[in-house]
Amino acid sequence: MNTTFRSIAPGGLHRWGGASLMVARRADLPAAPPLSPALPPARPPALSPAERHVVGALPAWRQAEWLAGRLLAKRLVGEAVAAPAQDVEVLPRADGSPYVLVGGSPMPGLNVSISHTARHVAAALAPEPVGVDLCETGSAAVVRRVADHAFSPGELSLIGTRRPEALAGAWALKEAAVKADRSGIFGAAARGIEILDLGPPVLGGRRRAMVWQTGDAVLALVLARP
Repeated sequence: MNTTFRSIAPGGLHRWGGASLMVARRADLPAAPPLSPALPPARPPALSPAERHVVGALPAWRQAEWLAGRLLAKRLVGEAVAAPAQDVEVLPRADGSPYVLVGGSPMPGLNVSISHTARHVAAALAPEPVGVDLCETGSAAVVRRVADHAFSPGELSLIGTRRPEALAGAWALKEAAVKADRSGIFGAAARGIEILDLGPPVLGGRRRAMVWQTGDAVLALVLARP
């Protein structure tokens, strides 16, 4: 099976299947703004009071990755609706999935998904449920250890366990798919989403998918028709 994924360049705006997508190296993103309200706002990214409240409640190690993901998501939303950054909010639902507000109003027609690794961050925006996920090829050993939780025996036979990019791509596909469904990777939901092929990616159900290589990470995008 061919598991050589097409490359995607970080830093630019990409479009696929009606979705907008950005991926960036975290080292290339602007520094995070100060969280203290006594300090002048920094640009970018501009954070609303609600976003500042959310990120301020996170542990320090989580704040930088949370901010990096929201920066890309805000860029995508601003591009889609021609709104200034300060009018765009990306906040978490009760289940942790992100949702969009513009000028304080929810935007149900804009679905957003965010992912990050130690070195990369990605965000996707689409009019239909969308999931995006990054998995570093160096995480293949970890994927092997937990593969039985997410993959069926048939999928494991299809994917193989020796090629790091295949394991990373399959894991990213599953993660992106459960994000689009707003469910979790560890549970029955992941087993209910069948990987039929990796090159090019094909998923069971009313889903479209694509996988790219970006540096030492694999990036998966899944669109799920409601």
